[in-house]
Amino acid sequence: MRDLIAATLAVLLLVTAASLGTALHTFRQRRRAQHLREQEHGRRIIAELPSNTDMTLFSEDDDTFSYGDATIDKQRITAVRVLINGTPLAVYESIRFQLSAPATPTAFKDRPEDIAHDRWDVAIETLDGTTIVECGAIRERISQELARRIFDRIKLDLMERDDTTRAS
Repeated sequence: MRDLIAATLAVLLLVTAASLGTALHTFRQRRRAQHLREQEHGRRIIAELPSNTDMTLFSEDDDTFSYGDATIDKQRITAVRVLINGTPLAVYESIRFQLSAPATPTAFKDRPEDIAHDRWDVAIETLDGTTIVECGAIRERISQELARRIFDRIKLDLMERDDTTRAS
């Protein structure tokens, strides 16, 4: 009887291990396909952001930033902000748009979930509205690093465009 229970438990553990291995393999294939699609479109991946069930890519090409299915025209970006729990922590506003229209504060949907970790986001303000890039609340260092990487890349692009405007 004891041998039968041990054999059943061993089979159950083997099936569970095989299931986890298959799921991991499927996830890797899906991730690789996502990366290939981005490269086929001529985009460079800036960050992989955790979402509910998968990873969402934040990438760029020469003219746009892409966040999931959304595309953001680089020429129309007016400001970028790093948000921690919805409060701006770092801001860069393009000088190209400072004179034409005053910057409006970033509007966001507050989610008081009483989470143990801080929520890190990046607000990309354009002439058409604001896009919130959710970097997560996994662990402070991971989410913070993702938000910083996105903020720094957009800020660098805005600074290069501002320098071009000044030189003209």
